[in-house]
Amino acid sequence: MFVDQVKVYVKGGDGGNGMVAFRREKYVPDGGPAGGDGGKGADVVFEVNEGLRTLMDFRYKRHFKGQKGENGRTKNQHGKNASPLTVQVPPGTVVRDVRTNEVIADLTENGQKAVIAKGGRGGRGNTRFSTPANPAPYISENGEPGEEREVQLELKLLADAGIVGFPSVGKSTLLAAVTSAKPKIAAYHFTTLVPNLGVVALDEGRSFVVADLPGLIEGASQGAGLGYQFLRHIERTRVIIHVVDMSGSEGRNPYEDYTKINEELKTYQWRLLERPQVVAASKMDLPGADKNLEEFKNKIGHDVPVYPISSITRSGLDALLNKVFELIEKTPLFPLEEAEEKKENKVYQLESEEEPFVITRDDDGTFNVSGPKVELLFKMTNFHHDEAVRRFARQLRSMGVDEALREKGVKDGDTVRVMDFEFEYTD
Repeated sequence: MFVDQVKVYVKGGDGGNGMVAFRREKYVPDGGPAGGDGGKGADVVFEVNEGLRTLMDFRYKRHFKGQKGENGRTKNQHGKNASPLTVQVPPGTVVRDVRTNEVIADLTENGQKAVIAKGGRGGRGNTRFSTPANPAPYISENGEPGEEREVQLELKLLADAGIVGFPSVGKSTLLAAVTSAKPKIAAYHFTTLVPNLGVVALDEGRSFVVADLPGLIEGASQGAGLGYQFLRHIERTRVIIHVVDMSGSEGRNPYEDYTKINEELKTYQWRLLERPQVVAASKMDLPGADKNLEEFKNKIGHDVPVYPISSITRSGLDALLNKVFELIEKTPLFPLEEAEEKKENKVYQLESEEEPFVITRDDDGTFNVSGPKVELLFKMTNFHHDEAVRRFARQLRSMGVDEALREKGVKDGDTVRVMDFEFEYTD
């Protein structure tokens, strides 16, 4: 099965917890704090493996979670950092954040890596909190939670040339004739249900990769037929081989076929028509093809090269392939236009800072304090030590939580909840 689009969940490893410990050695009075820091959590890294061709593996495993960093130790020993979690992806994979639709990584070269979810930093041990006023603190931090996100993986084939055209015009037959690929071929529409790749080997060591895409039909760019979901695979190709059935064996006019397919390419993404295009006039061994070819050339003009071919008799294939290779050699790569334009034309505006906390009240009178900053402080506080709890309360006060609660009408004895932890408010 060919899989070219899938959503997965990734989470970096949490940082290791800091340690509360004290130095206790014979003949060393007042040894002082000796709690080490926790280790960093594992990053989730995507790496290109040129041996992969589809995203099939992600159909069976869609959750990737990095390992937690090691906790800090006594004697000021730092916890071990967790090794990155490396996930193999095929070349041509675009990683996009589902929530923001932002492109995180465009992975095209073998061995290329990108950090998709960062691991959290390790929590600090009590040695870090030692001050002249408090030389023996009972305070340590829990590790920072790892970054988590849902991402969409989208595969765009890295082919030099892409074969497009209506169903049953001879695309798969052409691919089978010029490469060692063995696509399914039959005399009915939509025989090709997945893109097929093949390598065309010319003389003198010249070669290029060609992709046969499922047939387009009118309205494909709006989702009709099979073509739309595979049009993304042509975005990276340098040359388009437009196969047109000159025999009219399906009862269609060759020129109308040509204009309709180009309209779909234009509607899907305007840059597709910037690529050089070669017309492969197929099925020239059938009756009526010569007459249709003459009419087609008169209508299309001389701007687009037209090569009459027959994949069955193999006539005209060499001239077509040599022209395609020539165009590939002098045509630059087409990067993802959308990503580049967004970077170049980005307008920076002054945005209001995100609210550090939000206070709501339940029906039973409980005050709920939530928000990313408050929740991060909560997760990194070690509530096993009273001193750490008092530090957490001071941090909330410095953020303005106490004042905001009083404005909401809190009184002594009321319950204040932060995530799963409940406090009794005292002024």
